[in-house]
Amino acid sequence: MLDLVLKNGRIVDGSGNPWYRGDVGVKDGRIAAVGRIDEEAAATVDVRGQVIAPGFIDGHCHSDLMILDHPLSEIKLSQGVTAEVVGNCGLAPAPVFPDREELLRSYISPVIGSTKQDWQWNTVGEYMNYVGRSAPAEHMATYVAHGALRIAVMGFDNRPATPAELQRMKELLEEGLRAGAIGLSIGLLYSPGSYTSKEELAELCSVLPRYDGLLSTHIRGEGNNLLPSVREVIWIAEQAGIPLHVSHLKAAGKANWGKALEAMELVEDARARGMDVTVDVYPYNAGSTSLTTILPPWVLEGGIPGALEAFRDPALRRRIREELGREQDDWDNLVCSTGWQSVFVASASGANAGLEGKHIAEIAEARGVHPADCMMDLLLEEDGQVPIVYFHMSDDDVRQVIGYSRSLIASDSLTCETGMPHPRLYGTFPRVFAKYVREERVLTLEDAVRKLTSFPVQRFRLGKRGLIVPDYAADLVVFDPDTIRDTATYSEPKQQPEGISTVVVAGRIAMQDGAHTGARGGGFLRASSCACGHGYAHGGAGR
Repeated sequence: MLDLVLKNGRIVDGSGNPWYRGDVGVKDGRIAAVGRIDEEAAATVDVRGQVIAPGFIDGHCHSDLMILDHPLSEIKLSQGVTAEVVGNCGLAPAPVFPDREELLRSYISPVIGSTKQDWQWNTVGEYMNYVGRSAPAEHMATYVAHGALRIAVMGFDNRPATPAELQRMKELLEEGLRAGAIGLSIGLLYSPGSYTSKEELAELCSVLPRYDGLLSTHIRGEGNNLLPSVREVIWIAEQAGIPLHVSHLKAAGKANWGKALEAMELVEDARARGMDVTVDVYPYNAGSTSLTTILPPWVLEGGIPGALEAFRDPALRRRIREELGREQDDWDNLVCSTGWQSVFVASASGANAGLEGKHIAEIAEARGVHPADCMMDLLLEEDGQVPIVYFHMSDDDVRQVIGYSRSLIASDSLTCETGMPHPRLYGTFPRVFAKYVREERVLTLEDAVRKLTSFPVQRFRLGKRGLIVPDYAADLVVFDPDTIRDTATYSEPKQQPEGISTVVVAGRIAMQDGAHTGARGGGFLRASSCACGHGYAHGGAGR
């Protein structure tokens, strides 16, 4: 007897092939049969007229700690997501050592948030095991994060690593890869990642080939320095002989709109030379990060505490204000490319809660101060923790990258439990079907599913999932292709999508008609070629 049969669906199997009518049978967490199924089942769901697809993979997000406090993962499951990839942009809660734990916490919390639980890990492997033991309702996978490596070994020192320090970072990277991390992520826009030369990064990446590890990159500049930044990471990957994935490809700032096409041409040139290069994109024209990202890199040499001290020094404050007022050659000045009126406060506390949803120029005018001083004052008042949403992209660029054959689609969602988070946290995946399949016809239904399922599984080496074929993981989503849509907006972001009826994780129905069933069949996925020899299917309750 089967455990579950989804009957009479339009099967979009994740390969990109045309849909076909049929049933999907599940047993012991795996797909047991596809086609016409007459065998008895413990549970049968008639999904007539709806699409049955593999569960969606959020290949770039920042749920590293949110999963611990919210193991039911309602926000992502409601979108059809059954697995998330964390540790992105060089930001992760491991590796961590006691003498630098507070420094790492302050570094990652504006993006990753915090947790009510104690950090009961030091290494990446221990973090993975801890999450696996918490029995989450979805699957997780992670990179080793370069920013966390550098903080563990060097703090926020703005200098090259010594040979001994570089060797220690290599050892920590290898530990994570042996434990099943999928590769290394770097965040060259963020300090201390921004203090690292391409030569040092290429040497660090020399560890990756032994584990088939992927290099994922938040490039150094996404505005005026977009093209040199893409060339830089291609050079690093080429020197190390490793596959490369460029995170959230975009062209920031009106003066740079149109350069996304040139960036994709650089990717194509690299692929023509035999390099394995791909990209991802989120389906919105606004990004989200920490307000500290706007600062000149030198301000963060002491981490968040050092930046707050700089704001209290009148001379340093004047220097910051002056540097933000003009274009820079060696770092992307997002203020010049985007403008203060495009930078919105996503979350603030106490008396500042009323500033949520307002842009910095508006707040500065109300306070009667320069926008740069307003920014520094806000960071002081909020102890350096100010998540922002900033509008800096062209819809045409977003559309082109979404339609690009080498791009997969991910949310890049930040943890933001209070305030007004970017709507991509709640709406990314249904939005793909509503806007880019149904309304604008940038993608076919089948190719949209491929970009959310088998493509990220292949890219991140997540094993036998992402396709509806026998013996693959029974992670599935059922949705109405005519009604699926996002309802989250910038002004009302915390809204569940519509049109998704059933989500199955590891063969068990986790959500039905927007309600969580309580099933927690997820776990930590290990890269399918990790050195332990056991493949992807271990760690916690993962399958």
